[in-house]
Amino acid sequence: MCVMSDAAHVEVAVIGVGRMGRHHARTYAQLPGARLVAVVDKDEERAATVADEYGCDFYTELEPMLAAHPAVAAVSVAVPTVRHAAIATPLLKRGIACLVEKPLAATVAEARQLAEAARSSATVLQVGHTERFNPAVRAVAGLEIPARFMEVHRVSPMTFRSLDVGVVMDMMIHDLDIVLALARSPVHKVDAIGVPILGEHEDIANARIVFESGCVANVTASRLAFDTHRRLRLFSEAAYVSLDYQKRSGIVIRKSDNEFAFRELRDEILAGADLSNLDYSGLVMIDELTMDLPDGEQDPLTAELTSFLDAVQTGGPPMVDGYAGSAAVELAENVVRAIRDHKWEGLGSARVW
Repeated sequence: MCVMSDAAHVEVAVIGVGRMGRHHARTYAQLPGARLVAVVDKDEERAATVADEYGCDFYTELEPMLAAHPAVAAVSVAVPTVRHAAIATPLLKRGIACLVEKPLAATVAEARQLAEAARSSATVLQVGHTERFNPAVRAVAGLEIPARFMEVHRVSPMTFRSLDVGVVMDMMIHDLDIVLALARSPVHKVDAIGVPILGEHEDIANARIVFESGCVANVTASRLAFDTHRRLRLFSEAAYVSLDYQKRSGIVIRKSDNEFAFRELRDEILAGADLSNLDYSGLVMIDELTMDLPDGEQDPLTAELTSFLDAVQTGGPPMVDGYAGSAAVELAENVVRAIRDHKWEGLGSARVW
């Protein structure tokens, strides 16, 4: 088990400093609770550039870094997904806490392997589902509204990254993790359709997920849009919630706050009143989502890494542990399988009106 050299600072390293790993290195370098000591990347020039920028050592292999920095207590693993299990499993067994970028692993079996390695070694494993740390998402989770239906859209232009996987594993998995957390129920059924445009994997996908509780989630993802928007809507008997991931804002309409107005409307409708000129939006009490933004946690990645370091120092559970990460991978695999199994024969000779 690694021992931290300073109770106030966790010695950390970043493994893989591509697009996401570079952000991790930058954030660790700015966090008062972290001491970034090294980065590791097979691309020596890239590793050296990042190390020079953030004032730490660089290595092209993991073992020399660990030998030179035996006090490293936590690492971010931001290598390609297919290498997550191979790199993080031995680290966890050595007692080194790991924040593994999403998705946790390339397969459910590997994801469960990581979760079990963390459990058996009593080592922190957090999964990089950064959207969970979006203040708007945290605000919705804090409402504890029993969801009956959720609709999620996550679309953006093509970045030509992550083309080795489809849009489900690349983008939709963020929202699969969130709907699992909000539904708090096992999945009963998944129907999905997806279309590959630029390669062999789906670039546009839609999934309809039915939970055992009866809750339904309709999730859409596209990496071929002309603009970017990321939105979630949730409703139940108790309330309606709408949030914008990008703007980190949202609204909530509670039934309890509007019961009198709704009762009056029902009575007028039953009485046969003509309400066609009534402005419904003016009758409804709408609240802005209340968001807690502690100092220094203005962006989700900073909040995520702060939470990770807190779990490392206190031994508490991470917000998104290995089992939650495994559940997201399993649901993503089910969506991809449903896309593959979906029967589509085209219009054929059918007449279109």
